[in-house]
Amino acid sequence: MKTRMLIAAVLVAAVCMSCGKKSDSAPASSAVAGTSDEPGWKANASKPVKFDWYINFSWFSRQWGESKVSKYITQKTGVDIRFVVPAGNEAERLNAMIAGDALPDLITLGWYESQVMMMIDSGYLEPLNKLAEQYDPYFFKVADPEKLGWYTQADGNVYGYPNSSYTPADFEKYQGKLMAYETFLVRKDMYEALGKPDMTTPEGFLGALRLAKERFPSVNGQPLIPLTFKEFGDSGNDALAGHLLHFLAQAPESNGKYEDPRIGPNDAEYIRWLKTFRQAASEGLIPMDVFVDKRTQIEEKAAQGRYFAMLYNNWDMQAPQNALYARDPNSIYIAVEGPKNTKGRDPTLPGGGISGWTLTLISKKCKDKARAIQFLSYLISEEGQYDIFFGIPGETYNIENGIPTYTPEVHEMNFSDKNRQEIEIGLDATYWMLMDVAWYEQFRPGFPPSIEQPQMWTRPYVRSFAQYDNMEMPAGTDEALIYDEIARRWGRDLPKLILASSEADFDAIWNDFQKFKTDRGYAKLQAKQTETMQANKVKLGLQ
Repeated sequence: MKTRMLIAAVLVAAVCMSCGKKSDSAPASSAVAGTSDEPGWKANASKPVKFDWYINFSWFSRQWGESKVSKYITQKTGVDIRFVVPAGNEAERLNAMIAGDALPDLITLGWYESQVMMMIDSGYLEPLNKLAEQYDPYFFKVADPEKLGWYTQADGNVYGYPNSSYTPADFEKYQGKLMAYETFLVRKDMYEALGKPDMTTPEGFLGALRLAKERFPSVNGQPLIPLTFKEFGDSGNDALAGHLLHFLAQAPESNGKYEDPRIGPNDAEYIRWLKTFRQAASEGLIPMDVFVDKRTQIEEKAAQGRYFAMLYNNWDMQAPQNALYARDPNSIYIAVEGPKNTKGRDPTLPGGGISGWTLTLISKKCKDKARAIQFLSYLISEEGQYDIFFGIPGETYNIENGIPTYTPEVHEMNFSDKNRQEIEIGLDATYWMLMDVAWYEQFRPGFPPSIEQPQMWTRPYVRSFAQYDNMEMPAGTDEALIYDEIARRWGRDLPKLILASSEADFDAIWNDFQKFKTDRGYAKLQAKQTETMQANKVKLGLQ
């Protein structure tokens, strides 16, 4: 541990020494520039170029040049790729490259990673807007202006383009086709055997859990667990934060102030349901396993069908659902109406955020920055998205009634053996670095029956929460330190609240925590978060 800390300190020092310095740029490109009407990649497709593309996720294992789609894209654009992936700790590998001023041509990493601003401040990245002006004005025709506006820095430049980003306009354009991951799940056969009880009120919720335990005391010789959540961690439980509040239709702001859902929001509807869970725990309806199991254990038990109800992400249930469906299709988990507020309002579930998942950047060291920006233009264009998601026209898909449709063989392989599909064919976001998922949802060919219902159930309730993106405070600031201290305390107090011996005990723990928040400077944190929220609204044109 001491060795790692020393290495990290050296890397940080090296990066700090380079801050403000401009990295030497790669030689000027000989590529033909594009125009506002004609993309540059088409004019240069006959000139081979190979980029090193760093993917800051150690789990990424795909290669370029082996699958049909990657070969097709290289043949079309002239661009070949060598993916560079860290073998171990992502931060250590990336920090080492930054400290050594040895960044590859392209970089993809989470937008939330501190190294994004580190590289910008160090002058190690090319502004995409300037590259586009010089080499490929067509970029501005295919890039989403809301995404560019969201990622415009104080110097007026845009250094990265996101994937999986959902703009407010997307929620209007693709209304009814976008999905959320937050669900309240019940085991289908048990729920139906109990008469599909109403679980939207505390009374109905507790009644259903009691009845499930009474009627189904065990599953394959193991005790039934009437209710579970996502895993508890050092800073709380995601299912008992925004997830629950979204089911209660409670926005994370009150009277114009941001109320952080992750650290015990002082909300009456929220408290009402935490007290419901406390009552459930006191009756043995939430056993101790729930407080100690990690995701692996939770999903193992879900695959065994041992839970009756789960406040859980539907997307994280794919493996358990597949296992259950293979044994008995009626034993899978389905999404139903769960906790509601006192007015019985429908949930407001957040779809994807405007920040997206990752950013793709072009480094100053890029061997051919003209071809790089032109390749980005291609990938984010509709033509590029068709190629990424659907592959080769006439071979892996056809257009039927205006809808791209996989051939039967590809469709079957994608559903039954996705790993093989990604290795051999390489479509359906195998190369996800610049995928536009909102665009894809209008064409999505459905889901395997094991996981379809929970995905589709969310569609009527999906809303944009873009104004609440990027609420994390910059590392090292007073506000970040305040948040971290409160979050650690919340991580300790949340289980205590649910395991409290009485409602009076619950109230004492709750009040003590709220006092702790106040004493540790929550007002200062809230003021800064509110300022960020208001700036987001201005940026999005919401006020």
